[in-house]
Amino acid sequence: MKGDPEERAVLIGRYLASSGATVRAAARVFGVSKSTVWKDQCRLRQLEPGLWQEVQVVLQRNKAERHLRGGEATRCKYLRQAQLRSRPPGRT
Repeated sequence: MKGDPEERAVLIGRYLASSGATVRAAARVFGVSKSTVWKDQCRLRQLEPGLWQEVQVVLQRNKAERHLRGGEATRCKYLRQAQLRSRPPGRT
C-alpha cells in the first residue's frame, strides 16, 4: 500500500487495534515492511494519540507473548520432523 504515509499510519493503527495482529501480520496485509509499520506507529503518536495508545497495548501484549508463539512453532517443527522420520520407507 503506497500513498500518503499519515493515512497509512492511521489505517494500520486501526487494523492493529481492532484485530490484535502482530506487526509482521499487519505488514503482510498492507503490503509494506515491518520497518514501515514501526515508522507508521511513530507517526501515529503525533496524528492520533488515543489510537496510538490502543496500538501500544496490542504491541506490548504481542511482545510479551512472542516467546510462547516461538516455542510453539519450534515444538511443531520438531513434531513434523519426527513424523517424517517415523514413516515407513517408500512412502511420502
